[in-house]
Amino acid sequence: MPDWEKRFRAPRVGLPRWAEDAPHRSLFTSNATGTFELYAWDRTTGEHRQATDRPNGTTGGVLSPDGEWIWWFADTDGNEFGVWMRQPFHGGADEPAAPGLEPSYPDGLALGRDGTAVVGRSTDKGGSTIHVIRPGAAPVEVYRHEQSAGVGDLSRDGALIAIEHTEHGDAMHSAVRVVRIDGSVVGELDDTRGGSEELGLSVMGFAPVEGDSRLLVGHQRHGRWEPMLWDALTGEETPLAIDLPGDLDAAWFPDGSALLIDHSHHARSELWRYDLGSSELSRLDTPHGTVSGALPRPDGTVEFLWSSAAKPPVVRSTAGHVVLSPPATPHGIAQAPDSVPVEDIWVEGPGGTVHALLQKPAGEGPFPTVFDIHGGPTWHDSDAFAAGPAAWVDHGFAVIRVNYRGSTGYGRAWTDALKHRVGLIELEDIAAVRDWAVASGVSDARRLVLAGGSWGGYLTLLGLGTQPDAWALGLAAVPVADYVTAYHDEMEALKALDRTLLGGTPEEVPERFAASSPLTYVDQVRAPVYISAGVNDPRCPIRQVENYVERLAERGHPHEVYRYDAGHGSLVMEERIKQLRLEIAFAERHLGRAAARA
Repeated sequence: MPDWEKRFRAPRVGLPRWAEDAPHRSLFTSNATGTFELYAWDRTTGEHRQATDRPNGTTGGVLSPDGEWIWWFADTDGNEFGVWMRQPFHGGADEPAAPGLEPSYPDGLALGRDGTAVVGRSTDKGGSTIHVIRPGAAPVEVYRHEQSAGVGDLSRDGALIAIEHTEHGDAMHSAVRVVRIDGSVVGELDDTRGGSEELGLSVMGFAPVEGDSRLLVGHQRHGRWEPMLWDALTGEETPLAIDLPGDLDAAWFPDGSALLIDHSHHARSELWRYDLGSSELSRLDTPHGTVSGALPRPDGTVEFLWSSAAKPPVVRSTAGHVVLSPPATPHGIAQAPDSVPVEDIWVEGPGGTVHALLQKPAGEGPFPTVFDIHGGPTWHDSDAFAAGPAAWVDHGFAVIRVNYRGSTGYGRAWTDALKHRVGLIELEDIAAVRDWAVASGVSDARRLVLAGGSWGGYLTLLGLGTQPDAWALGLAAVPVADYVTAYHDEMEALKALDRTLLGGTPEEVPERFAASSPLTYVDQVRAPVYISAGVNDPRCPIRQVENYVERLAERGHPHEVYRYDAGHGSLVMEERIKQLRLEIAFAERHLGRAAARA
């Protein structure tokens, strides 16, 4: 078995989430069966138990505060539309967790200590709703709005609900409202000033101490994400002076005395402890690379999921040990093989300095190069382990990942820059890095591959049409291909995002949708195109992909399409391997085989 396949099949686990009042009970995800599913872990006995088993996998789950119940979200074939189920922690029959609520898209869930559940949901026609479900009672609607909204958290005493909402119409910048359990409003924070300012807020969690009504809130008031404290009952806001560059995420330590700060800067992250009494900031011992999630434990230690581009992920503790080893797999693979480290590339682009990450095989360039474009768009590539890029390197390709404008982690202005000229802004940054890669001798100008999934797949198709001479090949997974049709078919929350990005609906700003739609430029595409798409995808629906493919076929243009029975990607390892194998074969067929290097 080649190393690249071992990286997919190797067992891995997600960060274990523990029950607040029963920290010896945890829930984690693993691909031990070949499909990502939920597992219960009793830390007192060491027992791991697979809790879910579905053909397309399961990753959405949470423990009740007492650790007695596992809540998990049941959709149909990856379409993200379904209902919450629950089962006892030590096993038993699944049952509807929120009887009386029809299937919907999930928009947050918070569970109280008395058995109360606060369920956020949305539908294509009903907008966003929030329901409170008390034990033995029917669901009670406490919030409804046509714009996107979701449950942020429930206070420890179960009296207050924090809601993130975009009633002002800007889907990229949320406001925060705290309401009582009956839905009556306690307080509101809206840094957008009714949609006139591009400043967002996020709910990071209520204080974990009885009688403490403070809410930890993320804000962008100083040009980046950072935390503050807000008490909706008194209106008091407490800024936190944390002098670190880059974005800051935060979570409470269980006793409420300190915050765990997740510091993200230049595609890496590290952990700090911020003492609320003394304002002292102390760095926690984490290796160089990326922390993909972290949770403080009641004993003051922190468990975190860490990896780098060269080293596979592992769940570590600041106490110095590995927290959780994956369950055994049928392939007998104990650990994913290492890959090569990333190099940082800084290139001057039309909108500022662009950061990119480069991995390359051994030997001298120029190499055939895959520009692997991340999705989101509000996301960023980091120095973290990824089996896909590592596979291309094994096949003799260099891989470049670009954190274009629209990416997170480089300040609010960088993230918000892509409005109205959607797609075209990002491609300007990608082009600047491409020019650097060719001029520096890293990349072979005749064998440049534009590739990506979701928003990255969208940028791939758009780039092939707007920069037809720049690319030798395109590989687009679950892409937006026909922006107008995609808008009309996609889930409601994404319609709101598109209206924010483009300034209206296709009927209101048709010229902007046309300028940003790959379908507009399909007749200019020169490179062979490979497209993969999930037939149940609610984010990049299949009909708009078929429209684009039909136009390619009418031209007789070289292309291949792979359709699979899932949603926006797959949780099944063999399916992921199959898709990458097809992409590599397509590239080698059209570009020639790159010399594989050790």
